[in-house]
Amino acid sequence: MKTADSGGRAAVPMIDLAAQYAPLRDEILATLTRVFDSGRFILGPEVEALENELAAMHSSAHAVGVASGTDALILVWRALGIGPGDEVIVPALTFLASASSVRLAGATPVFADVRPDTLNLDVEAAKAALTPRTKAILAVHLYGQCADVTALKALADARGIPLIEDCAQAIGAAWDGRPAGSTGLAGTTSFYPSKNLGAPGEGGMVWTSDADLAARLRRLRNHGEGRRYEHVELGTNSRLSAVAGAVLRIKLRKLPEWTEARRANAEYYDAAFSGLSPLVQPVRTEPKARHVYHQYSLTSSDREGLRAHLTAAGIENIVYYPIPLHLQPCFASLGGRPGQFPVAEKSCATVVSIPVHSELSGKQRERVAQAVTEWARAGRLAASGGMS
Repeated sequence: MKTADSGGRAAVPMIDLAAQYAPLRDEILATLTRVFDSGRFILGPEVEALENELAAMHSSAHAVGVASGTDALILVWRALGIGPGDEVIVPALTFLASASSVRLAGATPVFADVRPDTLNLDVEAAKAALTPRTKAILAVHLYGQCADVTALKALADARGIPLIEDCAQAIGAAWDGRPAGSTGLAGTTSFYPSKNLGAPGEGGMVWTSDADLAARLRRLRNHGEGRRYEHVELGTNSRLSAVAGAVLRIKLRKLPEWTEARRANAEYYDAAFSGLSPLVQPVRTEPKARHVYHQYSLTSSDREGLRAHLTAAGIENIVYYPIPLHLQPCFASLGGRPGQFPVAEKSCATVVSIPVHSELSGKQRERVAQAVTEWARAGRLAASGGMS
């Protein structure tokens, strides 16, 4: 969405990939030339190098590049033998793929509510959702902040099932000093272009320290192939491209800098919005979490009023996510009903995300903070009957 304010100022976008690309242009073009000269367009040395770099970054022994973040999850479920008759616990507030991947593997997602402060999976809700058919728990690190994987891992271990971490929004994040995706059996991510580490197209990855799991993932992404043209099981075609691998390796070197810029923008917002509660309240950051702010999200009981004000000021804003998973039409057969997960449902009605990306200029950041603050103060003044 590209808008402008009433004074004609350019919009403040949710993400600015052109600005991110500009300083890397020459290096990326040189790398693409090398890939095209090599004639190696699928997997190959560029992808292998990226796998090694991301495995090291996440304190894992192995990483497996695949065609998308959705495939990363589907292949994990398949590699673990999770299918018909099995259940996986999934938070009710997240992107569709966290749950659709379970369904596409033949298993059933069982939803659990989220915490009201961080909006990540609530451990007690996950515990209540366990059944004899539960074969895994999926921790989704929403908006760039890790869920409490310490408690979730303890819950999973007590039942003898794996914890899997969906890190699609949290690459570079950490919980209690451990990199995202390194506490559970495996971590997955998406390289969709708008992610903190985005590819020129689709892409995804799984990292794990389990050698057997990594070996099976490599087979499954390549038609179940063991030796050349010997297919030991039915797999699929989910291979990361060399172009994506090469570009992601360049961008990976910039990721720490981009992450610190996002964190600095979030710190600025935290200070600017500190006195606006209850009209506007940032989603809480846990002290144990190293948040990487894929999104900076606010809650407001008058979200649509806030959104209208931001849009009029030329500031892009997006709702992640307007419908909780248990109420999505594609999951109607699972019997979800309104009121079943009240925290997730309230969040879908009150949360809005504002620009926090690493290319945000100081002036743009000030515009965003000023617009939110003006709206909240006007609301407070109206609530007090016009008395300041």
